[in-house]
Amino acid sequence: MAEVLRLKKSNCKNCYKCIRHCPVKSIRFSGNQAHIVSNECILCGECFVVCPQNAKEIVDETEKVKVLINSGAPVYASFAPSFAANYEGIGIGGMRKALKKLGFADAEETAVGACIVKKEYERILNEDKPEILISSCCHSVNLLIQKHYPNELQYLADVLSPMQAHALDIKKRHPDAKVVFIGPCVAKKDEVNSYSSYDDAALTFEELSRWLADEKINLEPDMDSDEHSRTRMFPTSGGIIGSMDLNDEYSYVIVDGTENCIRALNDIEAENISKCFIEMSACPGSCVNGPVMEKFHNAPVRGFAAVRRYAGRYDYVTKKYRPEQLAKNMQIIEQTARIPTETEIEATLRKMGKYKPEDELNCGSCGYETCRLKAVAIIQGKADISMCLPFLKEKAENFSDNIISNTPNGIIVVNEELEVQQINKSALTMMNLRRDSDVLGEQVVRILDPEDFIKVRDTGRQIHSLKKYLAEYDKYVEETIVYDREYHVLICIMRDVTQEAKETQRKDDITKQTVETADKVVEKQMRIAQEIALLLGETTAETKVALSKLKESVSDE
Repeated sequence: MAEVLRLKKSNCKNCYKCIRHCPVKSIRFSGNQAHIVSNECILCGECFVVCPQNAKEIVDETEKVKVLINSGAPVYASFAPSFAANYEGIGIGGMRKALKKLGFADAEETAVGACIVKKEYERILNEDKPEILISSCCHSVNLLIQKHYPNELQYLADVLSPMQAHALDIKKRHPDAKVVFIGPCVAKKDEVNSYSSYDDAALTFEELSRWLADEKINLEPDMDSDEHSRTRMFPTSGGIIGSMDLNDEYSYVIVDGTENCIRALNDIEAENISKCFIEMSACPGSCVNGPVMEKFHNAPVRGFAAVRRYAGRYDYVTKKYRPEQLAKNMQIIEQTARIPTETEIEATLRKMGKYKPEDELNCGSCGYETCRLKAVAIIQGKADISMCLPFLKEKAENFSDNIISNTPNGIIVVNEELEVQQINKSALTMMNLRRDSDVLGEQVVRILDPEDFIKVRDTGRQIHSLKKYLAEYDKYVEETIVYDREYHVLICIMRDVTQEAKETQRKDDITKQTVETADKVVEKQMRIAQEIALLLGETTAETKVALSKLKESVSDE
């Protein structure tokens, strides 16, 4: 399958919304990015519609169409009947004038091909008389059956889609023509690529509108009054059946929306349906609610009314084609994903923290309806265990609780009314409390002075490592208070520094004692020195006197 829907990796935010809305779970997550599994995708376009980051994009074929026009071959536009809802009030005449300015040879309505197709449906019911016949107009429905319900392929009408039948008709009338389909559908681009002998390219309404805007071409209201246009109702829910001449032997059932189509196919597989023609469309409300209806025109009720006003009461006059000319020959598209064993599924569930049935919440947050389907996706390489929100929540809570419970720091969380919301074991020990229930919901003033909490709450300025003495607990702490405005709580972290403070005090006391002792020693030494000096002074004086007398005595002799 050629790529027509792709991912802009830089925009994928790992929200899983696309997998939640994908009816066949054809999206694989790897490296926090979504990847489309092309072998399983039915190109319903749902992921494109719901992606909040616009991470999915449709391949634009505008340049390809310009090349066709510049090739010199006459290029015809085939307008899906839903154009009457997207370009309300314009009509095929107005579209024809605008497209000729772009270089198209002409523009016609795909409703012409729809008339050829519905006549073939009528022939099959009247002549071949199958037990069940499923319409083959919607390529997404065809892919759903080819890929996921191969046993029901026998009931799918082996008939070209209106787009292909119209291209066949145009090329019969203009053998050298190129045909470009224009509509609201992603899948039609793949249908063009898969059956290349009919249409040559496909544009969405958005692509055409951008092209017209770039060329500054305005659409002019030009409504025709063609009464031979009953099949203009094809893009509405029940539009196929409403245009058919009904066979009384059959029940006629309208099924739209991929989920409803899946339910109907399950009913067929269970052999609950017989003698029935089923009009199936992947889009709820059919093509007027297609994934690429332009943003301001995606209104199914208004779109239905616009198409109804534009439709006629009779059939187009068309060339008659043999059944073999209209046969599509659709084949089963084999799936490659392996089916895991029950042992593998149970082992994976255990890795997800699902040890017993009651652990399987089946919340769907990962995008899968049940935990078992999620386990299968993990084994097939399409999902990761981390996609389980309850698993991650429990893991994060356990991790957080382990940290808070085992940290030596006291932690107290209060709300903006200063009511205690959480208190850990260390804080309980620090404040001589037995249970957290003794203070939870109570004012923090019961256990701490609220002044610092009030200051942080009112000013928004946080406190970091403020040294405090809690006299009532005879504790020294370093206090940090943080205000979380998003969650409207104040978080107080207290590091018990009592031992450090006491050790510091002990050292200070020793230092003080040492200084005092040194002062005493110095004082005593000074006193002794003074006494020694005094004694030395007296001795020196006496010695001097004695020596003087000795000197005088010697001199006299």
